[in-house]
Amino acid sequence: MRYRIMALLLLACNCAWAQATLKKLDGSVISTAGIDEAVNRLMQNAGVQGLGLAVLNNNKPVFVKAYGFKNKPAQAPMDTATIVYGASLSKAVFGYLVMKLAEQKVIDLDKPLHQYLGKPISAYAYFADLDKDERWKRITARMCLSHTTGLANVRWFDPTQAKPAYDSLAPLKIYFTPGTKYAYSGEGFKLLQFVIEEITHKNIDALATELVFRPLHMNRTGYIWHDDFGDSNVAVGHFDNGDIDIKRKRSKPVAGGSLVTTIADYTRFTEQVMQQKGLSKKSYRELFGAQIAIHSKTQFPPITQETTTANDAIRLSYGLGWGVLHCPYGKAVFKEGNGESWRNYNIDFIDKGIAIIILANSESGESIFQELAETLTGDTCIPWQWEGYIPYQDIKK
Repeated sequence: MRYRIMALLLLACNCAWAQATLKKLDGSVISTAGIDEAVNRLMQNAGVQGLGLAVLNNNKPVFVKAYGFKNKPAQAPMDTATIVYGASLSKAVFGYLVMKLAEQKVIDLDKPLHQYLGKPISAYAYFADLDKDERWKRITARMCLSHTTGLANVRWFDPTQAKPAYDSLAPLKIYFTPGTKYAYSGEGFKLLQFVIEEITHKNIDALATELVFRPLHMNRTGYIWHDDFGDSNVAVGHFDNGDIDIKRKRSKPVAGGSLVTTIADYTRFTEQVMQQKGLSKKSYRELFGAQIAIHSKTQFPPITQETTTANDAIRLSYGLGWGVLHCPYGKAVFKEGNGESWRNYNIDFIDKGIAIIILANSESGESIFQELAETLTGDTCIPWQWEGYIPYQDIKK
């Protein structure tokens, strides 16, 4: 009990790990004081209200700290145990979970998903719109995790439009032959979640709790709200216009986007994958392997005919839940998480043992990602333009 109390106190401590300097990709260093200065300056300049930050060196956490407010109007400070909305960081965790299930022979990455079901996919209500397009017979778990199903990101928004209008009657469609190209797809993750829950008779929160969260002591993380999280240390989101965004407490998990977590918990998960523990070496090769090359001009809109060779030099591609690229410093894997006023970013330079995690509860959060990432790691080849991140200095022009 004493050790558990000490651990909880450490989690809640709004302070950095006790390492004076942190290593960058090129071998140079930055001090913790330098990090504090950069973060506070960027948050003030861009209007970011709250932020959790973690840095790993040698595959271990060396800096975990919270800045600003979990609720600015209430003047309530953020700490490292504050629960935030992870948005699409959900997909990276789900990729890891699916690989655990693949190792247990629960699912085969390349077996067509419909073969696990008692009825055709189109016979299930959510997927009924696919009844006249039998290309659903081709879709596999690998395609879902690598965003190659041909399904939209969110069915209610036209994936071919940069700023699509909401359409509550939008049909679920397959926009291209599954497996032939990359196009970001939350609907593909929903399909794989549905099949896994049909196979296991458990929802993915229960599976993730059993296979990921509990073993890694991620006690304040879930795909749904857990009563033992409590209500006292939960962040709200902050819109640029001053409005507050209170996330609802989900009772149904969404593999592609319902994750809630803390900077301390997500650091534990990142440490696990950086050290390549919990899965076999073969599974990690699949997880972080280039499943599909990416030639789209932008990440969003996800389905476009425009192509580019601008990212060929970094071999931009997608693995199983993570984006993949190659810098002069070796392979890196990354995942974003964007949900209205919640903006998150994680990149893991696997070959260098360096990773950063940024969790912001402000709509303007992503406008500081590039400068903060480059301050912490040095020059990178992160495809900021492809990801659609505009620095705050350019937004105000």
